[in-house]
Amino acid sequence: MAEDRVERLLLRVTQALDAANVPYAVIGGNAVATWVATVDDGLVRTTKDVDLMIRRGDLDAAGAAVRAAGLVPDSVDDIPIFLDPVDPRPSRGVQIVVALESIDRVEKHDAPDLVQRVRSDRGYWVIDLTSLIIMKLQANRLHDKAHVGDLLQLGLITPAIVRDLPAELKTRLLKIRDEIEWPDGPPALE
Repeated sequence: MAEDRVERLLLRVTQALDAANVPYAVIGGNAVATWVATVDDGLVRTTKDVDLMIRRGDLDAAGAAVRAAGLVPDSVDDIPIFLDPVDPRPSRGVQIVVALESIDRVEKHDAPDLVQRVRSDRGYWVIDLTSLIIMKLQANRLHDKAHVGDLLQLGLITPAIVRDLPAELKTRLLKIRDEIEWPDGPPALE
């Protein structure tokens, strides 16, 4: 039931933004799910919210678009969010990351730009795979590591992607790879 709610919210907000020609990219757990589904949709993990990336200059237009779709723009700790008035808890809303701005108050990593996005099979824009991997490695929380592990196990993280990672992120990726139990040994990524 929660999975259906998140899927409906994801489609509701992305369709509203598409209709208003507001550039965005799905990021976070839904982006991982989109990429995992390209290989095996049976291995998709669920998530409780929707994470989107939007440019700062498009936030007002995005707010107007989601209002028209019945959502309410708001913010929590200066983080833009869109809430469903039926269930206005921020943890179940649409969390916004502003493109090219800091997404981590501790490490100060900037989000990528929206030029690194592709259309998913479901019709919405999703962050490209390399940018998603970088964002997940930068965040480095437990669920981010699990998402990176999923992408590794499905062969979506290739040596070409690893080659272009900053040294610190490559080290994090290899540590995650080495913590997975591989039946035939870990994949060579270097």
